[in-house]
Amino acid sequence: MSRVSASVRRAARALEQRLLTLVAALTAVVLLVLFYYPVATVFADAVLADGRLTVEPIAAVLTSEFYLVDIIWFTAKQAFYSTLASLALGLPAAWLFARFEFRGRETLRSLTILPFVMPSIMVAIGFVATFGRNGTLNRALSLVGLPPVELLFTLEAIIVAHAFYNAPLVARVVTAAWESVDARTVETARSLGAGPRRAFRDVVLPQLLPSIGVGATLTFIFTFASFPIVLALGGFQLATIEVFVYSRVRDLAYAEAASLAVVETAVSITLTAVYLRYEASQRSAGGAANPLPRRSVLPSDWTPKSTLRTVGIAGYALVVGLVFVVPIASMVLASVTGGDGGFTLANYAFLAERQATGASFQVKPLPAILNSLGFAAGTLVVAVPMGVTMAVLTTRRYRGRGLIDVLSMAPFAVSGIVVGLGLLRGLVFGVDVLGTRIRVTGALAIVAAHAVGAYPFVTRNVAPLFARLDGRLVESARSLGATRTRALVDIELPLVWTGVVAGAAFAVAISIGEFDSTIILAEGAGSYTMPVAVERFLGRRLGPATAMGCLLLLVTSASFLVVDRFGGRWGEL
Repeated sequence: MSRVSASVRRAARALEQRLLTLVAALTAVVLLVLFYYPVATVFADAVLADGRLTVEPIAAVLTSEFYLVDIIWFTAKQAFYSTLASLALGLPAAWLFARFEFRGRETLRSLTILPFVMPSIMVAIGFVATFGRNGTLNRALSLVGLPPVELLFTLEAIIVAHAFYNAPLVARVVTAAWESVDARTVETARSLGAGPRRAFRDVVLPQLLPSIGVGATLTFIFTFASFPIVLALGGFQLATIEVFVYSRVRDLAYAEAASLAVVETAVSITLTAVYLRYEASQRSAGGAANPLPRRSVLPSDWTPKSTLRTVGIAGYALVVGLVFVVPIASMVLASVTGGDGGFTLANYAFLAERQATGASFQVKPLPAILNSLGFAAGTLVVAVPMGVTMAVLTTRRYRGRGLIDVLSMAPFAVSGIVVGLGLLRGLVFGVDVLGTRIRVTGALAIVAAHAVGAYPFVTRNVAPLFARLDGRLVESARSLGATRTRALVDIELPLVWTGVVAGAAFAVAISIGEFDSTIILAEGAGSYTMPVAVERFLGRRLGPATAMGCLLLLVTSASFLVVDRFGGRWGEL
């Protein structure tokens, strides 16, 4: 009996020693099956015709004036303008957070995480409720006798909505860099005769430029591949690559869709590689030992300079209120008002009636909510282990780690439309393996797409914490006989647990708000999620769409509270 027990213990220890390797291998297989194979399927549509290699579909896209000017160039143009608008709104916020102390500062800074947990389709609904023909803006203009304006289906509406989404990201990135500036370097420059402006230009600004570049790069990536906002505010007449790919998929023109997807993915992956290179160089950098002191927003001495600064801050606060507060408030207001502007619960009553009497092919609120929560739970189960595993792999020293980092973060750069199209063309339609046709459909396909999109955010939350751990802790555990897996479970994971929880909250929020791949993979009304339901209602009447959007807001707010509670400083940004 003792020999059997000893054999079991040896086998268990052998398994424990190799468990981390096995988990890493399993993660690689999952990535290969759920991401790389589907994306390769999309790319194959662009370079294969009747089983032969061809460049004709891609060449047709790159030599077509319509695709180059109306689709690709417009996509780049709107992303460029959106990046400028996001910088214009985000940089003053970074200046306020880093250089001033005021009531509510920490709360407002926490809100800069909202772009990562707020569904983009909900933002689009808010802007429709604000800038629509009967929206908040035109109602306000009518009260003062001004004519209405039409801002929907314009480039300006898309740019402002993108700034709503990405300016907080810019503010978060640059604030962190500004707070890491050592005040002693500025004091040295001042002691050598430099004035405040010269010290800022020569000492502070060079330390901010990399973070400004990172914020601009991330913003360009996100807006270049933006889908729900452009679809809702621009429609097919202002189609970006992402929207046109969706249009081609609906028309079953897979070769054209795949060719456009190749172009979009090449741009996004290139920019993501640039971001990852910078992020890797900054992992070991800590905050300043002596950060710059903050001052009060309200000056004690009202000089012309301080008065002008205060007026500027007040004006900026007004712009922020118009861009960030009014759209969400407009969505809530539109959900409880009728055509005459009076209070009503008719929109919520419509949702209840649709739930009770709607046909099987119609979108119902309760199944959409349950589907969203169920898909989020499935995403959590898949994305968190994958994200933690990749965080471990990308913070260890070994040859080829940089390549692993880039490969693991590729889902971050590939749009949800491309992932959804790949899963549709690959696993949903089926693949032959040893004479057996394997298909992954319904909820499994949607969870797969959500998990692929969510796990990089888990990695970016956990990896910086792993990188800061003292290696001697693991070495001590190993010297006492602990296996590498045991040291990870008993020593490292408890120390990075807040990052794991924040990453899990991100995964849930991203799954609940995911729209791009879901709208391609959802099979009938039975698998619609809340964002898809919002879009379906928007195509008919604004009121029910805003009511559904408010329900989505309530659900995603819980994720924000968890992220804020446990830090969730995504990638230390």
